[in-house]
Amino acid sequence: MILKQKEQRVAVFIDVQNMYHSAKNLYQARVNFGEILKLAVSGRKLIRAFAYVVRTKTGEEKPFFEALTKLGMETRVRDLQEFYGGMKKADWDVGITIDAVKSANKADVIILVSGDGDFLQLVEYLKNQGIRVEVIAFGRSASAKLKEVADEFIDLGETSEKYLLMSKK
Repeated sequence: MILKQKEQRVAVFIDVQNMYHSAKNLYQARVNFGEILKLAVSGRKLIRAFAYVVRTKTGEEKPFFEALTKLGMETRVRDLQEFYGGMKKADWDVGITIDAVKSANKADVIILVSGDGDFLQLVEYLKNQGIRVEVIAFGRSASAKLKEVADEFIDLGETSEKYLLMSKK
């Protein structure tokens, strides 16, 4: 394992939907994004942190978006698409990929906070560019292949209580 060095420049990309659904399905809890950002940076130089979020018609998530901004994250917002028949979709995979590729020349480490196997080619591409890629996700719901190709995989499930906000019943 390579030690995290203070002078490393890091860029963090958080797939909020992926983390939200993993925490909800695995632990019936919400994600503590502040703690995850601290873990990602680990005392290194944070260049930028992006949180990719989805806005619904009700707008009830606005306070959550503001909380992410207060934590020092730039929110990228996309509207939830609703299709005939009730299917809903809000996919940030391409947006995250483009932003990560654009940030690669400014960072030593790209940190992807997502367990989505669709990011496999992105991780491989970045590594081929000489970038260190760390993936942070809940191990039980993360793609096995993604865990394998990352330079480092950090399993939030190992100390889940630190990275989750338990719902008050």
